[in-house]
Amino acid sequence: MFRKITFLVVFLCSAFLGHAQNAELSPLSKISLLTVGTGEELAAKFGHSAIRLQDPTLGIDEVYGYGTYDFEDPNFYLNFTRGKLSYTISRIPFKYFEYSYQQEKRWIREQVLDVDLEQRSAIVSFLEHNLLPENKKYKYDFLFDNCATRIPMVFEKTLGNTFKFDYSHLKEQLTFRELIRLKLNPNSWSNFGIDLALGSVIDREASPYEHLFLPIYVYEQMKHTTLDGKPIVRKETVLLDIPEQEDRSLLFLTPLFWLSVVLLLICYVTYNDFKNLRRNKWLDFGLFAVTGLAGVLILFLWFATDHLATKANFNSLWAFAPNIVIAFIMVKKQIPSWMLTYIIFLTIILGITCILWMFKIQVFSVLLIIVLLALAIRYTYLIYYFKRKQLAKK
Repeated sequence: MFRKITFLVVFLCSAFLGHAQNAELSPLSKISLLTVGTGEELAAKFGHSAIRLQDPTLGIDEVYGYGTYDFEDPNFYLNFTRGKLSYTISRIPFKYFEYSYQQEKRWIREQVLDVDLEQRSAIVSFLEHNLLPENKKYKYDFLFDNCATRIPMVFEKTLGNTFKFDYSHLKEQLTFRELIRLKLNPNSWSNFGIDLALGSVIDREASPYEHLFLPIYVYEQMKHTTLDGKPIVRKETVLLDIPEQEDRSLLFLTPLFWLSVVLLLICYVTYNDFKNLRRNKWLDFGLFAVTGLAGVLILFLWFATDHLATKANFNSLWAFAPNIVIAFIMVKKQIPSWMLTYIIFLTIILGITCILWMFKIQVFSVLLIIVLLALAIRYTYLIYYFKRKQLAKK
């Protein structure tokens, strides 16, 4: 909703603000970094970064922010899914910026930068150049080109070689997945979905500079950044002091609850099947259909999109795409003899998934233990069942 409002405000105010930005900044002008805390929606879980320009002489108090998008763009959802959505830089009055995050109950912290008039003018000129229609759009990338990564880029391009980061404050370097998980509840659908969709490429250790894809790391890094050998942050202020909201989802709405229910159901049905040497074909249909559909989605994100973070996703082993076809075979009375070999193969790749996890080639959601256990139980029974059937035929 905020991004829709942003575009409306930008459209209404662009003529006036554009004229104001063409004026020379006064000695009383200030440039600061704004960092916003996390929100309830998934897109807001990682915070936000923006640059604020104040000039009381010219009556300017505006915020430049990257990472803005418009739901009205043609093919918005298709382009978003395929990683081809264009994001833009926007400029809005600070009062609207502050009000929107006040409504979302998210804190705002400001770091006023110790930059001279010439340097402030260079920063504003760069941002205004980015605002031109031919420059404002860029292809967003969650890890490498977002609202936070654009902040150091702006300062590096405008402040020159004397703008230097000091990474000595980082106590440890984390992988991209570990960084993503910092703000997510492990027992949440958002965290489970992210671990399902993102591949092994995010399990490498991020460089100190790559940590800056998260706004909170940009905020902390600026405290340890110098310009001409002096700290660049002159003053820090809390503009909105709102505690971050804790994720208190009801237990019966969490993935742990529902995955546990599925596990118990599979155990119960499989036990009854074992006692009576039968096979519940509808359970098998559901199991193979769901894992097959998940596999198709994973392969689509891997091969048919521009998202870098979804590549080399070994969730595709347990969520095996061909299962979507096998699901319809499993509802038939007569099952082909090769099905036993197929189920053995599925069991083997479950083991391979565990090995990849053990050696941290890809780190999966801890909730995947329930999924793998459920599949292992059912696959083991199906191997037993089909072997008994083949022996009976002989």
